[in-house]
Amino acid sequence: MKNGNRMKRADSMIVLGVDPGIARCGYGIIEHSVSPVKLRYIECGVIETPAGTEPEQRLLAIARKLEQLLDAYQPNEVAMEKVFFFKNQKTIIVTGQAQGAIMLTLARRGYPIYQYTPLQVKQALTTYGRASKEQVQDVVMRLLRLSARPKPDDAADALAIAITHAHTNKTMSCRRS
Repeated sequence: MKNGNRMKRADSMIVLGVDPGIARCGYGIIEHSVSPVKLRYIECGVIETPAGTEPEQRLLAIARKLEQLLDAYQPNEVAMEKVFFFKNQKTIIVTGQAQGAIMLTLARRGYPIYQYTPLQVKQALTTYGRASKEQVQDVVMRLLRLSARPKPDDAADALAIAITHAHTNKTMSCRRS
């Protein structure tokens, strides 16, 4: 189903946040309403691919699971972490490959892709760019009214990305038409 075929809803939007990775790709799904203004937790988790599996099979598994999430939740918008720097060259390459598979899957469905750096996410949620993962998770827990910090970390990061996008995107056009 193409992005343009989804139902229009002007007062809320479903946001899928993605934290790209080849071994563990985090995802978080929230609903952002404007009347009244509130965030609602829907789901979070990770797409895990086994080590030792051929890279193209791992990327295919990520793309297939992402397609299932898009079909099941029909998000209005998707935001992902912007890969910008890693100390380990191998990590940046495989994370970039996962990011590419995710971007291709989204582009085929007609989704614009919004990206946020970890610094932007930390600043949006805590107003402090050097906040710890725990500080960010505490804000996510509070904003989504969860009883505990979301786990694993990749899923918590994806929820933080989704919340950042919901707070950053002021148009609330929902892109469902």
